[in-house]
Amino acid sequence: GANKTAASWIAIIVWTVLFAWELVSTQLAIANPVLFPAPEAVFNVFPTQWPTLLQNIGASLQLLAMGALTAIAAGLVLGAVCGWVPALQSVFAPIARVLAPIPSVVFSPYLILLVPTFRMASATVIFLGIFWPMFLNTIIRVNSMDRRIVESARMRELSSAEMVKDVILPYLLPGVMNGLNGQLTAAFTMLTFAEMLGASSGVGYYIINYTNFANYVNVIAGIMTVALLVTVLNWLIDLARRRLVKWR
Repeated sequence: GANKTAASWIAIIVWTVLFAWELVSTQLAIANPVLFPAPEAVFNVFPTQWPTLLQNIGASLQLLAMGALTAIAAGLVLGAVCGWVPALQSVFAPIARVLAPIPSVVFSPYLILLVPTFRMASATVIFLGIFWPMFLNTIIRVNSMDRRIVESARMRELSSAEMVKDVILPYLLPGVMNGLNGQLTAAFTMLTFAEMLGASSGVGYYIINYTNFANYVNVIAGIMTVALLVTVLNWLIDLARRRLVKWR
C-alpha cells in the first residue's frame, strides 16, 4: 500500500545520501574532512559513546516533559476553563493574544536572572513557548464548539466544572492529539536553544559542546540522535492517536 511505497522511497533516499556522503568524504576526498567526516567515523560514535548519549537523551526528555508536557496540559485545562467562563475569557484572552506570538527565547535573559537554576530557566523557556499558543487556541476551539453540544449540556444543568471535565476536555482531546506532532517540533526547537543557556547535559548541550571544540564527528552524531529521537516520539504520538480515534 501507500505506506510500503513511502517506506521504500525513504529507504532509497537514505541509502543514496549515505552513498554520496561516503563518495565525497572518502573515495573522492573532495569535501573538507573536518566538516564532512567519513560516515564510519560518525556511526562509530554510537557504540563507543552510547552511555553518554543515553544520559543526554534522558536529560533532554526530562526537560521536554518539565516544559512541553506541563505547558500542553496547563494550556488545555486553563484554556478550556477560560473559554467556557466569559468573565475569565474577557480578561485572559487579550493577554494571550499579545503573548502567544512572542518567541519565548526573548525572555531568556530575564529568566536566567529570575529563576534559581539554568535548567529551570530552560524549562520555563519551553513552557512559555508552548503554553500561550496552546491556551489561546484552546479558547478559540471552545468558542467554535458545535452549539448543539453546548445546548445539550446546558439542558442537563451541568456545573462549569462538570462541563469542562465531562464535555469540553473530551471534545478537545482528539484535536490536541492531532496537533501534538507540530507541538513536538516547536518544543524541540526551543529545547535545543534552551540547552544552550548554560545546561550541563542534554542532546542540545552535547551538540553545542562539541561544536565549540570543532569535533564535527560528534556534532553530526548528535544531530542524528535528535532526528532519531523526534522520529520515535512522533511514532509514539501516532500510536496514541490511532488508539484515541479507535476509542472515539
